[in-house]
Amino acid sequence: MTLTLDDLLAASSPGGASCLTSVTELQPAAGPHASVAPAKFASSRSEQGVFAYETRYDEGAACDVVLIDSKQSQLNRVEQGLCAAIRDGHAVLSRLPRLVVSYTRGGDAVELSDLELPHRAFDGHVRAGTIGDKPVTQHDAYRRVRDAHPGNARALLDTSPASLVFGAWDSSRAARQGRWRSILVGEIVGFCEKPGELALKGGARIDPLGMRIELTGPALKDLADRQRAELSRKTYDKAVKAAAAAKGDKRAKASPVGLGGIPPTLEALAGVACRRIVRSHVLSFAALRQIRFGSNAEGDAACRALLAALALNGLARSDAELVLRANCDLVEAGPTRATVFGRVGAVSDVGPLSITAADDLLAAALAHAGHTAGIAWNGVTLQVTGDPEIMAGAVDEEAEGA
Repeated sequence: MTLTLDDLLAASSPGGASCLTSVTELQPAAGPHASVAPAKFASSRSEQGVFAYETRYDEGAACDVVLIDSKQSQLNRVEQGLCAAIRDGHAVLSRLPRLVVSYTRGGDAVELSDLELPHRAFDGHVRAGTIGDKPVTQHDAYRRVRDAHPGNARALLDTSPASLVFGAWDSSRAARQGRWRSILVGEIVGFCEKPGELALKGGARIDPLGMRIELTGPALKDLADRQRAELSRKTYDKAVKAAAAAKGDKRAKASPVGLGGIPPTLEALAGVACRRIVRSHVLSFAALRQIRFGSNAEGDAACRALLAALALNGLARSDAELVLRANCDLVEAGPTRATVFGRVGAVSDVGPLSITAADDLLAAALAHAGHTAGIAWNGVTLQVTGDPEIMAGAVDEEAEGA
């Protein structure tokens, strides 16, 4: 069975299917002997961070699993797939309504859309910006977006469909907070044996000039000053402190600025060996059916089907680019199993959508929504000017922790 627009329309109407699931068996690209690097989370228990372990069932037996990619991360990867298509000038996706915040950094424009901002239409970058000379929160178009509700979400659909697909929460608002759950969720988990104690792996750095490179205090300070604009604050302060301690004939190690070697040490979290790795996604038609768009029953179903087609398009693009992080290269161990779960136990297997098929489905859904509900996609609908003070105060946390 091939998924069609009629299937999406039926699922988007009262009494339709509950959800569509997409499940793929994965394996380490290097082979079953290889370990993988799961998602790492900050923790007060370990400076190295921790992996997230849970208990899941596999063939009726309770098993340990490690979270390889979280629900939030999987949604971000779907959004990244849509962003890439927009940048490439995709015929349909380039018309997707978006809310964009613009900054200037070093004379260059920096644009962030609701596909990149963590809280999407209700993100702090948006709320702190302006449209013309007016604060965004006082602009009529944005106030309509904030006032959208499940009984009529048309303003949000016309301005930021991404917020309806991937979820958004207007948490800072004093009243009438918009809370939109994501209609698409997903994750990657690895079935494994949870270690009894923290497992670490070794790391080292070799400098071809020597394992130790020592400089006089003034020389190290001068070196740090010359690179100050490019060094993180933490790195610069560490180098200056080392330089200040090197008085008289005493010399300082140049390691704070990346010179010299590092002997092998066990300081990083080791990889995890998994006997099975599963990527799964759920698209909830039941959640979609809770939203109306100010149209009649046919028009509302068309709007829901359009959002479902958008979610599936992003999923097809994300699944095609199996890129997670270093030391976590995975490949598909078999075809993706896509299933529609209907009412009273009815189950229908549908073929996994290719990018081409997903594009055709999205184009058909958009045309139908235009005909039945007057939906028109014309690209960016709200252009917001970001507060320059926010750009000036931005600090790269990863650089600070380097």
